[in-house]
Amino acid sequence: MEMENGTVVTEFILLGLTQSQEIQLLVFVLILIFYLIILPGNFLIIFTIRSDPGLSAPLYFFLGNLAFLDASYSFIVVPRMLVDFLSEKKVISYRGCITQLFFLHFLGGGEGLLLVVMAFDRYIAICRPLHYSTVMRPRACYVMLLALWLGGFIHSIIQVALILRLPFCGPNQLDNFFCDVPQVIKLACTDTFVVELLMVFNSGLMTLLCFLGLLASYGIILCHVHRSASEGKSKAMSTCTTHVIIILLMFGPAIFIYTRPFRALPADKVVSFFHTVIFPVMNPMIYTLRNQEVKISMKKLLVRHVIC
Repeated sequence: MEMENGTVVTEFILLGLTQSQEIQLLVFVLILIFYLIILPGNFLIIFTIRSDPGLSAPLYFFLGNLAFLDASYSFIVVPRMLVDFLSEKKVISYRGCITQLFFLHFLGGGEGLLLVVMAFDRYIAICRPLHYSTVMRPRACYVMLLALWLGGFIHSIIQVALILRLPFCGPNQLDNFFCDVPQVIKLACTDTFVVELLMVFNSGLMTLLCFLGLLASYGIILCHVHRSASEGKSKAMSTCTTHVIIILLMFGPAIFIYTRPFRALPADKVVSFFHTVIFPVMNPMIYTLRNQEVKISMKKLLVRHVIC
């Protein structure tokens, strides 16, 4: 049925990650095993931080929220992707596509801003330790958390608002395994040059500025740590190095996808696959494996539950 903006397409056909049935089956098995192992670990991180009073510092508060955001993010794409691997026709409704796109950018934008907040937390803790308890009060942490959720919502609603104004009258084949801005825009029955510029400005420029700002801030922090002679130097270096790894994993693919004109490249699907499927659930695990306090607390929690 035609809508006010001229849309007559009611569904999109997803071409998927690959056309090879053998590769699809292999990827299906690998992703299923990967998620059955890693995803429960993310929920264990959240439960551990919530249940251990010793992990009440802002660093762990934000780490718990990172685990929650990443686990939620993975549910946007992965379940449908696994179902589509077993389906001959991969179809998603127009509204379903817009909904998927909204939550993808809502949670993705929120996570990017969360990494900025975590960098600010480390800067205050390492470079201004005497002000840490004053600046990073519980109330301030909740305000920053609310701000990043609001920022993610505003970022995403702009994306959706721009796409809803576009007319779609066919074709309706999306050359991807999920709905995202670059592929959806290309199916519009109108000139999308201005919309593409706005999208690149909203997603690409914001991503690039956050990335450069985060690298600069951690560069300052690492220089400060390198010059200091405190006994917590190795711990601070380890924490900051972990943060930089996560920043590279998250922002690298996002910059590749959103900071250029929306032209299809052979690497697009592979980069999108790691950006939306693999890296999100790995991020909290990488943090945890390099954080002794969380690892010790998780072991105690597991031992206590096994004994009970």
